[in-house]
Amino acid sequence: MSLKSNCANLKPAPKPPERNHDRQARKYLILALTITGIITVAEIIGGIWADSLSLLADAGHMAVDSSGLIIALIAATLMLKPQSEKHTWGFARAEVLAAALQAGMLLVISAIVCFNALERFLHPQPVEPLPMALIGIIGLIANIFSLLLLSSSKNYSLNMRAAFLEVLGDTLGSIAVVLAAFIIWQTGWISADTVASLFVVALMVPRASKLLAQSISILLQATPAELSLKELRAHFCRIPGVEDVHDLHVSTIRTGLVELSAHVALSEEISNAERIDILHRLEECTAEHFPLRINHTTFQLDSIAHSKHENLPHNGTGNLHNHQH
Repeated sequence: MSLKSNCANLKPAPKPPERNHDRQARKYLILALTITGIITVAEIIGGIWADSLSLLADAGHMAVDSSGLIIALIAATLMLKPQSEKHTWGFARAEVLAAALQAGMLLVISAIVCFNALERFLHPQPVEPLPMALIGIIGLIANIFSLLLLSSSKNYSLNMRAAFLEVLGDTLGSIAVVLAAFIIWQTGWISADTVASLFVVALMVPRASKLLAQSISILLQATPAELSLKELRAHFCRIPGVEDVHDLHVSTIRTGLVELSAHVALSEEISNAERIDILHRLEECTAEHFPLRINHTTFQLDSIAHSKHENLPHNGTGNLHNHQH
């Protein structure tokens, strides 16, 4: 039987980010956390001094971000630990848990700011624009520096992406504070402060919601959005000798590490040498020929007769004996 590959014309999947700069990313997190912590304290003092809700909102945002960066730093440290008999994936999922916690905290602080903004609209209070602008400008400069530090690692992991987005939100929030201070100074419209605080919230909520959804999706072992199980199964079934693919699962362990497991039913006349060749082709396909590189695979090669006698303890769409001849 000829087992020519049907994958020759497919484009290779993009390679995952290199893992050799874990420690460098951790150093960047430490620097960003130090800067964010200092500016948070300054904004709290300045917000109380100027009686500025937008400055206090941004300080609250940065306080949450400081906590988020602490969580990100803990996760980055845990991810440096090697795998063990007890933790066979090491602490790879620490980045996902960290991202979920950061997103949850951002949503809580957004709700608090919205409540305070409503109260300010009903009962406006005078605001001191000059100290508000001064602290805002200092915060903006510091946030830009932190943003530059983290930008090179933002695509490295979900954890680093969350940290980058935290600082990006701080930067945009600082811009809002400075603009609000300028408007109040020039026009006397004190509600500009409240509007700026709501602008900060508008920046936080969408990205926090998206980050939380991504984290929950990974924790629930959902199939990555870039992949389709239907297309994966059809692709595998086009390999000569493959009769059926079932009990197919794909999930993300951490950024850049995707795992796949499947039962592959082969024709009865397949020889041992041909089984090995099919296994090689399955592994090559998953590593190179899909939009997302699948770099950890487990294939159980069965005969089509055996697959009819399997008693799998779970069921789900497309996973339980979905025969495609």
